[in-house]
Amino acid sequence: VVMTEAAQRFVTPLAAGALVGERVFTDLFDQAQEFDVGHIRLARECDLIIVAPATADLMAKAAHGLANDLASAVLLATDKRVLIAPAMNVRMWQHPATRRNVATLKHDGITIVEPDEGAMACGEFGPGRLPEPAAVMQAIEQALAAGPLAGQPDFEAEPAHRPLFGKHVLVTAGPTHEPIDPVRHIANRSSGKQGFAIAAAAARAGARVTLVSGPVALPTPPGVDRVDVETAREMAEAVRRALPADCAVMVAAVADWRTEDYAPEKMKKRGSAPPALRLTENPDILATVAVSDKRPRLVVGFAAETEKVVEHAQAKLKKKGCDWMVANEVGTDHNPAFGTDHNQVTLITRTNIESWPTSTKAEVAKNLVNRIVSYFEEGQKTHDTDHSNTNTKQAATGS
Repeated sequence: VVMTEAAQRFVTPLAAGALVGERVFTDLFDQAQEFDVGHIRLARECDLIIVAPATADLMAKAAHGLANDLASAVLLATDKRVLIAPAMNVRMWQHPATRRNVATLKHDGITIVEPDEGAMACGEFGPGRLPEPAAVMQAIEQALAAGPLAGQPDFEAEPAHRPLFGKHVLVTAGPTHEPIDPVRHIANRSSGKQGFAIAAAAARAGARVTLVSGPVALPTPPGVDRVDVETAREMAEAVRRALPADCAVMVAAVADWRTEDYAPEKMKKRGSAPPALRLTENPDILATVAVSDKRPRLVVGFAAETEKVVEHAQAKLKKKGCDWMVANEVGTDHNPAFGTDHNQVTLITRTNIESWPTSTKAEVAKNLVNRIVSYFEEGQKTHDTDHSNTNTKQAATGS
């Protein structure tokens, strides 16, 4: 336990130490504590750092790299995952400065457990209450399960050594819902599990991940910046705003059509004939990204097919203009895919077709991210070789 000076006004170090049965650290300039343990050991000899409750002040310090007390110094010195559970007045939580700091912390890979909404000690009502302990515990369990120090070290824990560190990966996931009237919509069976697993794997590999998600009942993976949307047009706009990116993995099952006319009131049965729905095409998000002036260096599409899986996916690869296509058969006994925890996919590039065995969606995500890592590493090697050849030619010609 590390306590700030303000925290000690609410709970004494003696009480906190009695609760956890461990030593409590309070002072950055305590010679005995610093000599015995030191803030660097506190920052490194752990699997996860939880800040709860996190004040607006401490979040501002963390966002801007300030370290004028023990708690903020530990946060600046750590190379481990950090989870923050904010608690503050509703106006402080909604203040533009706090919103900027939250965005910065998320960008840096820190997980924010969104505060609850309700009555506060100051007498006001709104978002800003400390999340319930059960919600904080759930976020802790997810962070430990997904983290590189949870017994399954996918990649190096040190950020500078993570293979996608410095890269921005954009992922879309889930279905889109196209409203017919206030109570009905056009949708599909996508659960979002595969896209969320890919976003989580990319974050573990050190990437800055933006996850644009349709309506799903899934928690945000640790270290991922999530944007929630409902319709295809909202998803297209969110993707546009998220660019530029180094890699885009378009997993979402975007509805191909939407109703041309939205009924503002619930449609009623009138006579024996059902109402006719006039449909119009939704924007093709994958194709738009592939030809964008901010086109990612690597664009990966997903093709959910019920027949001729590879053939249709190859045609889609060419039509959409992306670099890779991940094809999977859906809605069959062989590979139901939608809503399950397993998947069987085929990775199709412009020069190769590779079928992967049925495995968990987390394993599919890990394999795909490994391929993305290799893609960027090979590209860097090519760039370095070309640069070296250019220098050699210049030296040989005296230029």
